[in-house]
Amino acid sequence: MIVTDWVHTLAGFFIMLSIAMGVDCGNNPIFIHKYFLLFTLFVGVNLFQFGFTRRCPLALILKKLGVPESR
Repeated sequence: MIVTDWVHTLAGFFIMLSIAMGVDCGNNPIFIHKYFLLFTLFVGVNLFQFGFTRRCPLALILKKLGVPESR
């Protein structure tokens, strides 16, 4: 997997997790607090910005860890 694959995979995971932790639908065992939805917003803004600039904090970390940028 390359950097963009990892960015999309981890962003999708964080979005799903933060929605599960932020939405109270009665008997949600993962619900913690509604402010976890702000993390969803943060991830979405970073994805949006990454689409235009090709720079995001996670991509920089992955590059330093040695994840290749191209196939």
